[in-house]
Amino acid sequence: MRDRILGLDRETPLLDGSTVTYVNLDNGASSPPMIDSVNALNDFMPYYSSVHRGTGFKSRLSTRIFDEAREIIAQFVKADLTSNTVIFGKNASEAINKLAHSLPSGDDCVVITTRMEHHSNDLPWRDHFKVVYADILPDGRLDEDDFDRKLAKHKDNLVLVAITGAANVTGYIQPIHRLARKVHEAGSLILVDAAQLAPHREIDMKPDDDPEHLDFIVLAGHKMYAPYGTGVLIGPKHAFLNHSPDYSGGGTVSVVTSNKVYWAGLPDKEEAGSPNVAGAIALAASALALMNYTMKRVEEHEVILTKYALNRLKEVPGMIIYGESDPDKLDRVGVIPFNIKGVLHSLLAAVLGYEGGIGVRSGCFCAHPYVVSLLSLSDMETESWKDEFLAGDKSNMPGMVRMSLGCYSTKEDVDRLIVMLKKVAAGDYAGKYEVVKSTGEYAPSGYLEPFGQYFKFNR
Repeated sequence: MRDRILGLDRETPLLDGSTVTYVNLDNGASSPPMIDSVNALNDFMPYYSSVHRGTGFKSRLSTRIFDEAREIIAQFVKADLTSNTVIFGKNASEAINKLAHSLPSGDDCVVITTRMEHHSNDLPWRDHFKVVYADILPDGRLDEDDFDRKLAKHKDNLVLVAITGAANVTGYIQPIHRLARKVHEAGSLILVDAAQLAPHREIDMKPDDDPEHLDFIVLAGHKMYAPYGTGVLIGPKHAFLNHSPDYSGGGTVSVVTSNKVYWAGLPDKEEAGSPNVAGAIALAASALALMNYTMKRVEEHEVILTKYALNRLKEVPGMIIYGESDPDKLDRVGVIPFNIKGVLHSLLAAVLGYEGGIGVRSGCFCAHPYVVSLLSLSDMETESWKDEFLAGDKSNMPGMVRMSLGCYSTKEDVDRLIVMLKKVAAGDYAGKYEVVKSTGEYAPSGYLEPFGQYFKFNR
C-alpha cells in the first residue's frame, strides 16, 4: 500500500541540520492521507457546491456524491441501509456524544463500558447515565467474567454497552460479536467504537436479526487515511426518530412555523448545518481503496510486521512492553506501548523525533485510567501526579511511548526505530533537552524549528 499513501518520500529536518525520510509510527493518532482520497477531492473540488439545497448542476452533483459516500461507508461495515442510517459528523468523539444525547436517559439508566476505553467512549456517557465499568485483567485485557457479572446485575436498567473494537493503548481486539450476543440476550444494545479497529481489520455489523449484530458503529476518518476530518455514527433509524436532535438548525427540519417544528427524516435531522462534504468524500474514497485492496491483506501484512516489531523491541536494553509481548498472540492490532527503564517516556519520544526523524506518541493517549493501571501506579502516586498536573506542571506526567503501525509500514521502519532506541538506551544522543512544564514535552535547548522551509501561508 505504500504507493497509495501521500508524503512517504518527504524529507524532514534533524537536530544536527541534516534531513531524513520521515518514519511515521504514530498512525494510532492520525494516519497520513491516502492518495485515493486526495485524488478524489482534486477531481471533485471544481464542482463543490451546496448539498440538498441548490438546483444547479454543481449542487445536484455534490448532493449525489455526498449521498453515495454514505452508501460506501455502509458497504465498508456491511450495514443494511433499509433499517440503519449513516450519520456524518466532525469526528468520532462527536458521533459518540450524539448517541449519548439520543438514548433514553435518567438516574436509573445504566451504560456499561470498560476500564480500557479512550476518553471519547467514556466521558460522553458520564453526563447522562450511571456508568458501570467492566474491569481489566493485569495484562490489560478485558475481564470478561467481570463483564458478565455486571451485565447480569444491571440488565434491567441497561440502556447500552459501549466498548472499543481495538484498544488504542495496547491494541487488544475485543471479541465484539461474542459480547454483542451476550448484550442482546440481556435485552440491550451495543456500541462499538471502531476508530482504532477500522484501519486494521474488516468490520461486519451482521444482519439486524443476527444475535451477534453490532447495533452501533463509530468510525474516524483521520485514522482511516482520510484527511479533512469526518466521523461517522452508524445505527438503527429508530434510535434517532423519537427525540429532537442534539444540534438543530439548517437542514434538520421539514417545516417550521412560528410555534411548531417538524423534523426532517434521517440522516438530515441529525446533521445540522452545512456538512463536511469534502471530508465525507475523502473517507469514502479511502474506504473504497481499503475494500479494493481487501482488509484481509491489510491484516496479513500487519500480523507479520507486529510479530517482527515485538521480537526486535526485545533486543533493546531496559525495554518494557506493556500489554501482550508474545508475538504469537494474534488478538491485537499493530499498536505497541513501551518504555525504556530509566528514560522518561516524553524524553524518549522527543529524541526519536528530533534525532531520528521518527514520529511516535507518548503520554496517556486519552486513556488515563487504563494507562495508570498498566503502569501499576499506586493511589498515592496517582494523586501526586494529578495534583501537579492540575497546578500546571506536567513534567512528571506518567505515561509510555506508543508505536502504531499503518498498512504501509515496513520492516525498515521498525529497524530505524530499533537503532534509535538502542542509542537512547545507551545514552548516546546529542541534544540537551529541556522539559516544557506546561505540556510535559521535551525539546532540545536553543533549537529553532525550520517550519517555514516546509510550509507557510502566503501572506
